[in-house]
Amino acid sequence: MRTSILFLIGLSLASSAGAAPAQRVEIAYELSRNGSAIAELVEKLEHDGKSYRLSALMKGKGLMSLRGDAARTSRGSIAAEGLRPLEFEDKRTGRDTARAKFDWQAKTLTLQAKEGAAETKPLPPDIQDRLSFTYSFAFHAPGTAPVPLSITDGKGISTSVYEPAGRETLKTPAGEFETLKMTRRKNNPDDRSSEIWLAEKRGYLPVRILVVEKNGTRIDQVATRVTTQ
Repeated sequence: MRTSILFLIGLSLASSAGAAPAQRVEIAYELSRNGSAIAELVEKLEHDGKSYRLSALMKGKGLMSLRGDAARTSRGSIAAEGLRPLEFEDKRTGRDTARAKFDWQAKTLTLQAKEGAAETKPLPPDIQDRLSFTYSFAFHAPGTAPVPLSITDGKGISTSVYEPAGRETLKTPAGEFETLKMTRRKNNPDDRSSEIWLAEKRGYLPVRILVVEKNGTRIDQVATRVTTQ
């Protein structure tokens, strides 16, 4: 019981003392499927405390390279409650570009999965895009409570709840990090699982993401380099 109390107190203090990450961040990751490397991913964050821009470029390895590249961008503002995306774009070789536009005044979200076809939906108050959501913790450090998130990929909206699951010392090719682990709540036993490790002393930057699909396939995204300015 004492350990649990200390853990909760520690999380509360971390949340109140959390600082934004460095103004310029670049994280390189290796993506693997069931232990075999399939791609390299480089994500870049730039912010000035008021606005942010994120970009991500993924290049496949081996047979995955035949599928071409994938690039994502997200830009928006930074509010007291964290990131507020304004525009999101997902480009992939051989596919239509998916886009999302966020109108926080009108409280509308415009999705465009195909050229010329757009759909407008009500804007959820906890909305993030597929690129911004893992960095949203860096601008609003998690406390003890579950974190509900609505996440768009430009095609639709999914909902998730992430919960703090303890602290871990994580060894990666980018170095050793003291991390806070966040896990996605499962509504059903067959739901895929998702875990995110946030580097506490590096502004809660994501240094590992593990997704386990319904069929047991493990997609692991591990930092190989973290550069900050």
